Amino acid sequence: MPKRVDHEQRRRQIGEALLRIASTRGLQSATMREVAAEAGVSLRLVQYYFHTKEALLLAALAYLGEQLTERVSASIRALGPVTPRTVVYGTLTAVLPTDDESVRLTRAYTGFYTLVFSEPEMGERHGATYPDKLESLLARHIAAAQDAGEVAADVDPPLTAAALVALTNGLGSSVLGGQRNGAAALRILEDQLGRLFRAP
Repeated sequence: MPKRVDHEQRRRQIGEALLRIASTRGLQSATMREVAAEAGVSLRLVQYYFHTKEALLLAALAYLGEQLTERVSASIRALGPVTPRTVVYGTLTAVLPTDDESVRLTRAYTGFYTLVFSEPEMGERHGATYPDKLESLLARHIAAAQDAGEVAADVDPPLTAAALVALTNGLGSSVLGGQRNGAAALRILEDQLGRLFRAP
């Protein structure tokens, strides 16, 4: 009896191989053949599931988004009851590269962003929407905290959310570049969040 193939599992196996390449060697020179070798499958099988490198990149980026979402959710849950403050804090601290998993995620995202910089037409077709969604999420929760009296009334939620995302991204780059370690980056982020939120 022929063995049944789980096609989604096989697609994910190949996509996660690309993520490993993204987090270790970058994506500019990554080929379908290299991805096949990393996944332990044939080039033909990679081409069967992903007809173009762009299709493979987009699928891998979606898998990366799932992994980051799971990490953020776990981080928020670990802080106790879900409140605007724990959502903002848990989300940003989960994104910051402070341990092996978050360093891997940050390096993989950096690989995708670097590729978009070198291939702007791809960025135009498939602009990264995760940062926009993240800013909108944070802005909503900052506004909710403002309504609860935990954030000053003169704070602009969308502007503050954009600044926090930019800060977190910059701190992430400083960790990857060796300027500071994850603990030092976390202290800087916590300081800024402490200035934003105040006791009710």
